[in-house]
Amino acid sequence: MEIKSMIYEGKAKKVFATDQDDIVLVSYKDDATAFNGEKKGTILGKGVVNNRMSNFLMQKLEEQGVPTHYVEECNERDTLVKKVEIVPLEVIIRNKACGSFSKRYGVAEGTELSIPTIEFSYKNDDLGDPLINDSHALALNLATQEEIDEIKRLAYKVNDVLIAYFKTIEIELVDFKLEFGRYQNQIVLADEISPDTCRLWDIHTHARLDKDRFRRDMGDVEEAYLEVFKRLGI
Repeated sequence: MEIKSMIYEGKAKKVFATDQDDIVLVSYKDDATAFNGEKKGTILGKGVVNNRMSNFLMQKLEEQGVPTHYVEECNERDTLVKKVEIVPLEVIIRNKACGSFSKRYGVAEGTELSIPTIEFSYKNDDLGDPLINDSHALALNLATQEEIDEIKRLAYKVNDVLIAYFKTIEIELVDFKLEFGRYQNQIVLADEISPDTCRLWDIHTHARLDKDRFRRDMGDVEEAYLEVFKRLGI
């Protein structure tokens, strides 16, 4: 497959056109950002971990009936994916209180929630990705009711599959962010599943194995990403 010009560069990835209109190549970078880009840095090897981990988990999700954008891993940093129209909603699933949830509601970090919660943020950097609800999404024409219902169904399915899988490698899935896209009249899982987008804690020590180590200047950031990668065994 011929790789053509770059069509987009984001905080963590570059996207290139290919000679197939419905396929693009995603290249993962080591650049790291937090707090809507206010904090910037580099996590050496992050691009490799995030690329290979995302591909591995998306294939597992496909096996469980979750449609994704994944097509083929080209090398340790580059992957071919379906060219989707991203639904401008960030979908956050929380199993335990942490981060902004704890701050908003005064709940201690690590508190087990009675049920998994789902939140939508309007995917808009200029506005700081504000929280919105279903009716806001409908009023702003960000998605249809049918799409919102399908996104929720798939997000909870992803949560169930990932909780069970991570438990086998002694990692606790605290919370995570998903993005979905439209592809041939279907909602599919897009973006990535990685320590950038998930809060992952060691199930015994509760050591943080994710981007919080970068956000909160906790140190050992590269080591945490590599520990997750090692446990995946890929």
